[in-house]
Amino acid sequence: MTDNAKHTNRHESSPVSERKDEPSSAQPLIDAHHHLWALDGQVAYPWLEDSPVENFFLGDYAAIRQPFRVANLKRLIPAGYRLAGSVHCEAEASRPQAEKETRWIAEQAAIHGLPAAHVGWAAFGTDECAAQLDAQCESALFRGVRAKPVTAATPAMHHSIIGTAGSLQDSRWCEGLALLQERDLSWDLRVPAWHLEDAAVTLQSFSDLRVILNHTGLPWDRSREGLAQWRAGMHALSENSQVAIKLSELGTPWHDWDANANLALLCEALEIFGPTRCLFASNFPVSGLKVSYGDWLALVTGAIQQTQPTESRQSTLDKVLHDNAIHWYRLPLDALATR
Repeated sequence: MTDNAKHTNRHESSPVSERKDEPSSAQPLIDAHHHLWALDGQVAYPWLEDSPVENFFLGDYAAIRQPFRVANLKRLIPAGYRLAGSVHCEAEASRPQAEKETRWIAEQAAIHGLPAAHVGWAAFGTDECAAQLDAQCESALFRGVRAKPVTAATPAMHHSIIGTAGSLQDSRWCEGLALLQERDLSWDLRVPAWHLEDAAVTLQSFSDLRVILNHTGLPWDRSREGLAQWRAGMHALSENSQVAIKLSELGTPWHDWDANANLALLCEALEIFGPTRCLFASNFPVSGLKVSYGDWLALVTGAIQQTQPTESRQSTLDKVLHDNAIHWYRLPLDALATR
């Protein structure tokens, strides 16, 4: 997705048949972060429908500039797994249409049984934010928002952003976090690794706010210094018991896809946050630019195999692939049980 930063920053050509029901022995799976878009005029997505944005973090994204619907997601689930639920994350619809996107997602859930929850968007730091949140709360699927603070384009530019309008130190922008806390809504935190410690400091003022860190903390800088900064930020956030993490999206703008390196990062994330605060998430269709759904799922399960004792592996697998999403996003258990 595009970045809210101070820099410029295959799926469906015909109807897709849904997978047949998996046997009851299949591993239940909840995808805690994916996107949907129809590109049919109901909701506008400028970054997909207009001119491509420059410097997209995964490079050329022409392959995803076409509809991606619930049926497409279901078709990606590997054999041996049963998609029991999912969480839709706002897909950077035209910002005046945030509430329209929330309604559209509710319509998709009513028709297709997915997603089970929706993370929307609201304009933090504006007088309209509270009303936007309240309007979206009318949807039974609405659980919180992903609102991105202003971030630096590179680690070297980090200090030039601190304290600027829209940053994690901007008290006006952070009023949005207070509004979420008041409404018992969650915040999907999405910043590159060099801002993780900043986020940990900001969240000290919002002790009751449920936070789900996106994309494994975005360790884009894979240098020794960059990974050390990522680890420091991950540990700082993990000290806050209200913060969980999505094991998702390890594509980086500066390095080629490296499955072994990404597996190692997933292992570290699991060890830092523990089995009850890690959620499987695909970030599809965006992550599909770099890795298949099945291969990403295999990396996550592989990390569980490598980090967990034999006797607790299945329990951890159930937590990361299913149970934790129910807890952190307060998913409707009855609905999921019948799906």
